[in-house]
Amino acid sequence: MQKPQLLVPVTATSNGTLVHPAYFLLVGIPGLGPTIHFWLAFPLCFMYALATLGNLTIVLIIRVERRLREPMYLFLTMLSTVDLVLSSITMPKMASLFLMGIQEIEFNICLAQMFLIHALSAMESAVLLAMAFDRFVAICHPLHHASVLTGYTVAKIGLAALTRGFLFFFPLPFILKRLPYCRTHTVTHSFCLHQDIMKLSCTDTRVNVVYGLFIILSVMGVDSLFIGFSYILILRAVLELSPRRAALKAFNTCISHLCAVLVFYVPLIGLSVVHRLGSPTSLLHVVMANTYLLLPPVVNPLVYGAKTKEIRSRVLRMFSQGGK
Repeated sequence: MQKPQLLVPVTATSNGTLVHPAYFLLVGIPGLGPTIHFWLAFPLCFMYALATLGNLTIVLIIRVERRLREPMYLFLTMLSTVDLVLSSITMPKMASLFLMGIQEIEFNICLAQMFLIHALSAMESAVLLAMAFDRFVAICHPLHHASVLTGYTVAKIGLAALTRGFLFFFPLPFILKRLPYCRTHTVTHSFCLHQDIMKLSCTDTRVNVVYGLFIILSVMGVDSLFIGFSYILILRAVLELSPRRAALKAFNTCISHLCAVLVFYVPLIGLSVVHRLGSPTSLLHVVMANTYLLLPPVVNPLVYGAKTKEIRSRVLRMFSQGGK
């Protein structure tokens, strides 16, 4: 079967014809052959099944259990929902790439996937910040927790996270669409990212570079600073508690959130550094990107399920009832 024409003229400009690729070619892991990619598809499918089952379970348990309507659990529902959508727009396409070798992804679909990946990542960052604020109020100002974080306030925070992620990243597909692509059309990942698509252009990309750096610093950068500042205040308050057992109990409520923050931000920071300093086709570059997108949806429900007594007991009760 003949493949579709790779380059199609889209918009006429004063300098000539602006050319967009009909599709991009995705790469799995550079240096690995189709046989290894084929076998890697099975753990990837297992990860997707685990992420879907884990996040759906958390969302359903919090929805069913009326006593789990505290701000912490409502924010956890938001986090699980974001992880569920994020894994669903990345892992199935990766599985088809590894399992069947389908590399092509249409230009507009690639831009849509890129927008959703970045926007959902910004929403996850905002939810992690909201969870840090919840822990800060609960530990440092416990008497005001119920009055500060009401259901209405939590809903407004969720809406603000959704709106911010949409508004900041909505321009990305359009500033990528204005570029001509006359170099290689092979994306160095198994999914579409702004940095990778931008580097395929054969014209000046300073607008993309500046705007990309601006949104990373003003969204994830600001969120990480506020999360760090919140934990400095939390740690100071915990250390001031006189009974050691009370201090450990208070800080233990933050362990799950700290794990989620580290799983999200450490690969993100590493990926940003590698993008700007490393080779765009390096194995480290690809591994960091895969870790950044694939690990949080799998790890977060496992950590929260293991560390949160109410969720853990509900899951165990479901399995015990199912076994009867």
